[in-house]
Amino acid sequence: MSSRILTALALGSALLLTAPTYAQKAPALPGSKSTAAVTGGTYQADPGHTLVRWTVDHFGFSPYTGLFGGVTGTLELDPKNPAGAKVDVTIPVAGVATASSALTAHLLRAPKEAGGKPDFFGADPAPARFVSTRVVVTGKDRGKISGNLTLNGVTHPVTLDATFYGAGKAPAAMGGKENVGFTARGTILRSQFGVAYAIPLVSDAVQLEIAAAFAK
Repeated sequence: MSSRILTALALGSALLLTAPTYAQKAPALPGSKSTAAVTGGTYQADPGHTLVRWTVDHFGFSPYTGLFGGVTGTLELDPKNPAGAKVDVTIPVAGVATASSALTAHLLRAPKEAGGKPDFFGADPAPARFVSTRVVVTGKDRGKISGNLTLNGVTHPVTLDATFYGAGKAPAAMGGKENVGFTARGTILRSQFGVAYAIPLVSDAVQLEIAAAFAK
């Protein structure tokens, strides 16, 4: 090894030993995974952070996913009585989003004939609404939420498997509100809600994955 390389290594080691060290402390998250951080009261759905993801089987080739956002509504919550929770949310179907502009347009396309039935939701569809009727606690941070889902003018019972995600107080710069979040999963049959176009090429079963954020 040449003397130049040895000199460079020695100089580098000396700099590392004498250079000041700075401890970089990551900022603490305002949200906690502990259910003890949950406070009771009536929360409002956060439309900017609540998403309903739906997935169908497309021709047996691949899953296809779309989103509903802009969710509004309320969550009544008492951490001492989680089984008494009540949720009532409204989902604007007209705001459906997919990766394909053509598909999104098809989902919201009016029927071709006057008085006919649209393939999917049609133009200017009414919002969907989910109103809980029962909550069963299945674990420290888990539960089943049963309720009535109204979609496309049809109402059917639906059960969601919900999991507590986090809670805490938002920073003052973000409003300083108490926040609580959940995730939920469930399955519906779209034919039950009068949306039967292209079954079985596009599956009847629709998998729902929900990220629900609430604040008060």
